[in-house]
Amino acid sequence: MDGQPISGASVGTGTGRGTKGLRALALGALLVLVTACGGSGGDGGGAAGKDGGSGSVENKASQAVVTIAPKDGADSVATSGALRITADKGTLTTVSVADSKGNPVEGKIAAGGASWEPVRHLAAATKYKVHAIAKDADGRESAKDTTFTTLVPQNTFVGHYTPEDGSTVGVGMPVSINFTRGITDPAAVEGAIKVTAVPSVPIEGHWFGNDRLDFRPEQYWAKGTKVTVTLNLDGVQGRPGVYGKQNKSFSFTIGRSQVTTVDAKAHTMRVVRDGRKVRDVPITAGAPSTTTYNGQMVISEKYEVTRMNGATVGFGGEYDIKDVPHAMRLSTSGTFVHGNYWASSDTFGNSNVSHGCVGLRDARGAGDPDTPAAWFYDSSIIGDVVVVKNSKDKQIAPDNGLNGWNMPWSEWIK
Repeated sequence: MDGQPISGASVGTGTGRGTKGLRALALGALLVLVTACGGSGGDGGGAAGKDGGSGSVENKASQAVVTIAPKDGADSVATSGALRITADKGTLTTVSVADSKGNPVEGKIAAGGASWEPVRHLAAATKYKVHAIAKDADGRESAKDTTFTTLVPQNTFVGHYTPEDGSTVGVGMPVSINFTRGITDPAAVEGAIKVTAVPSVPIEGHWFGNDRLDFRPEQYWAKGTKVTVTLNLDGVQGRPGVYGKQNKSFSFTIGRSQVTTVDAKAHTMRVVRDGRKVRDVPITAGAPSTTTYNGQMVISEKYEVTRMNGATVGFGGEYDIKDVPHAMRLSTSGTFVHGNYWASSDTFGNSNVSHGCVGLRDARGAGDPDTPAAWFYDSSIIGDVVVVKNSKDKQIAPDNGLNGWNMPWSEWIK
């Protein structure tokens, strides 16, 4: 093919020696082309493998197979136990699961890389995207992407909690959550609630019945502690067919330490703040027939003026006082520390005459700031501790108010 160029006149001839020469040249060119593209000699790269490929590992498909359950496009997927990703003939190297807003789902790849599962439940009525990659023994990757949507619950529950978000409370304040439905899977629900403190301290939960869960440390909180609670209840199956629908965080701060000790026998109470005595106050406690509970009690509510009716706490029509001043609740059953304007002033510090409450001298209408009751009310916050001793009554039950401190720690953590 290094001869002279073919002239245009020769190409245009229909027959003759020029045409035969052209055909010969074309055939030669074709043979050269075939040899260059598919020949087996020289530096052509060797024979093709049995599978028709080049024989190079890099160009073979990965042997790893990624399997994702549930299947792509699935609806009404269970929020627990349904999502699982596995790798056959390979190991998982990357797994990402996120909802439609991009919030990631935390999970763990099992030892050896054979499978991945989420560490907790999924949210209900939520679309998720899954991306997973596995590698085979030769390092070749295989990927899979799917989407699915979790179920829409027909029955739900929430938890009503105390204390309030952003509040400053006393050292005795537990985290108390009351659920709107009875819980039959307490482990699942408790596992979806996280309580942390700064500075850090071990915090444990305890169930009272099937609808209340309280959290506290072993001892009273240290003053200045900041506590954060995360309720990741959305999608948790608390009982068959009933799912949580809360996804919320709140926090509160522990203020100064104030612990007040009431001595029912001595008719007095001592207020101690940050380890120092602030004041001794004369009181009247429960009468011999209506004694005051012993034990550690936490102030859970404060009312400058409130009504107290004996009929609401099992005393029939024995009393109905419409303007009790400076009242602070200590128990669900009706124990308060409150002002008393109807007893004579010499009652306080000398005798016990109440229906089980702790009474302090006060003025009607709560208008006198100089009375002992007004001073104590203004000096107290939700979560402060009031300890009653030397009463001829039993110890208050731990679930009667926010009074879990009356349960030994060994029992609390069972």
